[in-house]
Amino acid sequence: MEAQTENKMGTMPVNKLLVNISLPMVISMLVQALYNIVDSIFVAQIDEYALTAVSLAFPLQNFMIAVAAGTGVGVNALLSKRLGEKRFEEVDKAAGNSVILAGANYLLFLLIGVCFSGLYFELQTDIPEIIAYGKTYLLICTAASFGLYGQFCFERLLQATGRTVCTMITQTTGAVINLIFDPILIFGLFGFPKMGIAGAAAATVFGQIVAMVFGFYYNQKKNTEIHLTLSKIRPDKQTLLQIYEVAVPAILMQSIGSVMTFFMNKILLGFTSTAAAVFGVFFKLQSFIFMPVFGLNNGLIPIVAYNYGAGYKDRIMKVMKSSMIAAVVLMIAGFLTAEVMPKQLLMLFNASGQMIEIGVPALRILSACYLFAGVSIVASGVFQGLGKSVYSLVLSVIRQLVILLPAAYLLSLTGILEAVWLSFPLAELAALAVTCVYLKKVNKNLESMIAARK
Repeated sequence: MEAQTENKMGTMPVNKLLVNISLPMVISMLVQALYNIVDSIFVAQIDEYALTAVSLAFPLQNFMIAVAAGTGVGVNALLSKRLGEKRFEEVDKAAGNSVILAGANYLLFLLIGVCFSGLYFELQTDIPEIIAYGKTYLLICTAASFGLYGQFCFERLLQATGRTVCTMITQTTGAVINLIFDPILIFGLFGFPKMGIAGAAAATVFGQIVAMVFGFYYNQKKNTEIHLTLSKIRPDKQTLLQIYEVAVPAILMQSIGSVMTFFMNKILLGFTSTAAAVFGVFFKLQSFIFMPVFGLNNGLIPIVAYNYGAGYKDRIMKVMKSSMIAAVVLMIAGFLTAEVMPKQLLMLFNASGQMIEIGVPALRILSACYLFAGVSIVASGVFQGLGKSVYSLVLSVIRQLVILLPAAYLLSLTGILEAVWLSFPLAELAALAVTCVYLKKVNKNLESMIAARK
């Protein structure tokens, strides 16, 4: 029976396996990052208020993604570990419960969007144009977020069994549809109504829904190691607890970014709304560097989890080192790009003179983060694959709360906007120091962890 043979994650040469699993996800993440940038470029053509509204919406959108991705990490780690242990009934049970969790997550954010979209923006700004744009955008994104949660659910099942080419197709298809319909719906091309910022949101959710449909199809037709049928979609308390043991720290870890962005926007709006727009642009540009590393990480987690379940220590260590080298190279490339051509990057977003004045030094200072972040991101994936998600959570708390926000607030008291940006590289440097401590601890105890698992 095919499901009972050794999965390639336990047999294929490690570097080849990392490329085989991660490269499709890196490509799809690059397409996603390109969508993020192009989407904001189109929105910026409406006016700067629209761009600021999308930037202020980012924390809640990021929280939605954090819940989806964090749940997926829990499912992915449990499912890959059970595959490594050859416990195939438990594999199907984990897959069925992941569908239940996707539905529950959608209902939660449907409620949040309908009840609190307006209040969310009123807490950040009193500019009526930004509030109106933001409420419209966020309401559509939350009300149709079943596409987002379905997409993440089905893609993580494919990733857990190493079928990342399928996830590349689903993510790329969704992103391309989004890119195509963005200008059509925003500006009313080819006979479609001119929807403005509502068109940007509609294009986003349409792409997610199509990606969800593709993900479901590939799980039914290609994913032979998982049997996703109605009879398997039954809540199981033990399985849910095992998923959330990894998922809750992962959700919290990724949600910290939403908290950080929300309060950072509050600090920046104390200077000018343009500063918040620049911060939003930085996050869009940053995604083009970080998304490939996250794609690498998404491939790394199931590899680590599978080989941890199978007891292959050497393979875990080798894939970790290879991933860190690749991440550092990508980050250096991003740093050099931001240092050499910050003005050209800002002009992609129809930047005003004030935005250029604020944005050029901002991008140069903020890009210093890249020099420290690569190792921490990969280490976080390793910790999640080993079931040590608390380590990853601590790293995120240090990077985005304990160091970053207090430093940003204190530096804002100088009245110098450029000083606020310095808080980011300082926080990444502190996180790197803690990462090294945790890596040393895991390296020392890995063999005994594997023995205890057995």
